[in-house]
Amino acid sequence: MECTTLRPGAHCTFMSKNGCTYAGGACFEIVEKCEGCGRVVTYGSTKFCAIYPQPAAKWQRGICNFATHVKKEVPKDASGKKVNPLKAAKRATRGR
Repeated sequence: MECTTLRPGAHCTFMSKNGCTYAGGACFEIVEKCEGCGRVVTYGSTKFCAIYPQPAAKWQRGICNFATHVKKEVPKDASGKKVNPLKAAKRATRGR
């Protein structure tokens, strides 16, 4: 259905015939960490997340999983050696 509270005309999964069913009855504005994300949508003078209704909750435990402007760092192996995945699988099946 289309939102009728804060983002009129936008598709919203939380809208029902009785209005917004999300906690608080409306979507929340983005936080500072969301600035620069490709999923930020502007309605009037306020900015909202197009994916999630409460962006602050997504940033509480680290990086938001919907963020397009932040890349997660993958830790590299401490030894620096490359492991052949075929040989590693064979060793694992032999019980080493």
